[in-house]
Amino acid sequence: MPALPESSTKLPDSAFSLVHATRAFGTVRAVDAVTLDFARGRTSILIGSSGSGKSTLLRMLIGLEWPTAGDVFCDGERLRRESVLAVRRRVGYVIQDGGLFPHLTVLGNLALLPRHVGWSPSRVRERARELAALAHLRDDLFGRFPAELSGGQRQRVALIRALMLDPPTLLLDEPLGALDPLVRHGLQDELRDIFRSLGKTVIMVTHDLAEAAFFSDRLILMRRGRVLQDGSLEDFRRTPADPFVREFLAAHRDLPGAA
Repeated sequence: MPALPESSTKLPDSAFSLVHATRAFGTVRAVDAVTLDFARGRTSILIGSSGSGKSTLLRMLIGLEWPTAGDVFCDGERLRRESVLAVRRRVGYVIQDGGLFPHLTVLGNLALLPRHVGWSPSRVRERARELAALAHLRDDLFGRFPAELSGGQRQRVALIRALMLDPPTLLLDEPLGALDPLVRHGLQDELRDIFRSLGKTVIMVTHDLAEAAFFSDRLILMRRGRVLQDGSLEDFRRTPADPFVREFLAAHRDLPGAA
């Protein structure tokens, strides 16, 4: 994607784009001159080792981290500080372990954004029940607090909360990373079914290559703040762009088709 002139404010139709985007912390570039485009309705997975910049990049998409240089675009519009709150209301954001407010019940957590935009209690409950059925969460848990839920239940609540306003885009930062293998496996199946049934744009961070390949055929491997390779798992295997790609593949022994 070519650089845009400073006067330009629009990009071709896409959910999110970065153009030579950099985020520096002192002398360290967590994201280093990255240019990427995320098409609408597609699932893209950011992968890489710890410290590769994938979570920082995800946070840049909704202004939780601001670019030191370059630009971020949402729905074709340059992301600006005065419009970032409106952008966040159009995006569902899920972090590891859910990020639920411990002093609020399940329903209280789910109602936060809907009440902020003026929904009635009955509309909130109706939407919560609809999504609870989709995420296989019993609605008799609505009165419980997060500490009274299992890890898998908390992640389901976090996903439901992200979907309450029916945003066109979901951003997920290691949403299953803190779960035990059995719970994680079950939620992987459910999440993929939800992504497919809702047809939303999904951008997800994981360090697990097998999980990434399970969710999407578009994998974006990052290292030291840069995109090393962007393609399918088969692309990584057949035409690795860098020796590190081979090392990364070799470190994951539970990949589909691995011996």
